[in-house]
Amino acid sequence: MFAKDEFLKARLAILIAFFINGFSVGNFVSRIPDFKSELAISNGVLGVALFCASLGVLAALRPTSKAAAKYGSGPVVRLSAFTLALAVPLVGLLFNLPWFLFSLFVYGVLSSIHDLSINAHAAALENKAGKRVMSTFHAMWSIGGLFGGVIGGALASFNVSIQIHSFFVGGFIILVALITRNWFLHAEADQHVIEKHKKRKTPSRFLILGLLGLCGALGEGAASDWGGVLARDAYEASPLMSALPYVFFSATMVIGRLSGDFLAHKFGVVKLLTWSGFIAGIGLTAGLFAGNIYGVIIGWFLFGIGISTVIPMMISATGTLANEKYSGQVSAAEGVALVTGVAYFGFVIGPPLIGFISEIVTLRWAMLLPAVLAIIFGLSAKKVLS
Repeated sequence: MFAKDEFLKARLAILIAFFINGFSVGNFVSRIPDFKSELAISNGVLGVALFCASLGVLAALRPTSKAAAKYGSGPVVRLSAFTLALAVPLVGLLFNLPWFLFSLFVYGVLSSIHDLSINAHAAALENKAGKRVMSTFHAMWSIGGLFGGVIGGALASFNVSIQIHSFFVGGFIILVALITRNWFLHAEADQHVIEKHKKRKTPSRFLILGLLGLCGALGEGAASDWGGVLARDAYEASPLMSALPYVFFSATMVIGRLSGDFLAHKFGVVKLLTWSGFIAGIGLTAGLFAGNIYGVIIGWFLFGIGISTVIPMMISATGTLANEKYSGQVSAAEGVALVTGVAYFGFVIGPPLIGFISEIVTLRWAMLLPAVLAIIFGLSAKKVLS
């Protein structure tokens, strides 16, 4: 335990850190159509380019976990905020296609370092304070993403160049990083001494937690990449109606995450995730079987409610396990990196997997995959977390 003012300052710093990470991603996503048009590339080439960012994310997992364990997550968060700010304009320079591929890989690495270290720091704060706050932090990421998307879309509509836009975002992140640099917990909060030449076996329970998180991540990716396409192609919805499934999904993700810590405290993580899985899976399935655009909107609405707390609760549970059951064997930073890495792989494989299945059984029925996975984690929550 520690002083209340120290907790409040660290909590505010982490909330802001989650916001700026989501804000950078939201701004980036909003300009993807402009990246494609300026470089005059096909959807296939754009897909390869975006995959470079995913590779960067995966490449950063192990080094970040080791650095956060050795030096403490606080120093890594502080440094990575500045490097993230530099990575954003790097992508925005957009000299040519090879540069775009290279800069996206670098952006993926640096964004992942920041993402993983803030999650590790959030787990350390929960452990020190004895309070559940992880879901609220992830809500701030979602809010940052929404703000970034809105601002990016507005700047794009006013024909603001990608270069100016990216330097604006980078400058904003640097300003925030300078203001909050001394608000985080000290390095000692979660430093973990790593003994050289000693092989350590990571408990399989962390891998299982990551797989449950993967179920949630795959669903999030499916909603963002395929929700609008399903509405347009399967039900011939207008552009406005096609956007509504993801709008409702995003709104319920924020609401669910803002209330997740309270619900977990009141009912327990096991009950929360069990019912979340059932609500998400059954809700989306019912919406798909309804056979109209309104069913799809309601389906994504219920899916967002259910899926919203999965990843933050998995990360929170990982930090608790590492600190209480596996202390001295696995640091919280290493556990969080493993669980997050496995879970985030769902964002990488989810969209192309849905696309492949849709070629066989149509997109409407391919969307049953995230619904089934949601029910699976609902059924598995008690066994894994009890």
